[in-house]
Amino acid sequence: MADLHFELVTPERLVRSEDVTMVVVPGSEGDFGVLAGHAPFMSTLRNGDIAIYRGGMNVEPERIPVEGGFAEVNDRGLTVLAEKAGAES
Repeated sequence: MADLHFELVTPERLVRSEDVTMVVVPGSEGDFGVLAGHAPFMSTLRNGDIAIYRGGMNVEPERIPVEGGFAEVNDRGLTVLAEKAGAES
């Protein structure tokens, strides 16, 4: 399976920049999953956890809490611009 480039950014720092299998994002209209090759998409975020899958869907994902912000999927991958993430949340 192709890798998805994922970046998680807050106003203070770049939290993550890595290639992953899939990311599930807490969108304001509901959770959505992003794999490599996803159609361009933009959404606001609600407070919740981003689930990051590496090495397949059968592995327990890493979860990072986020508060507010935006997510954008484009031909380069997924970028999440969060107001707060991780220990900041």
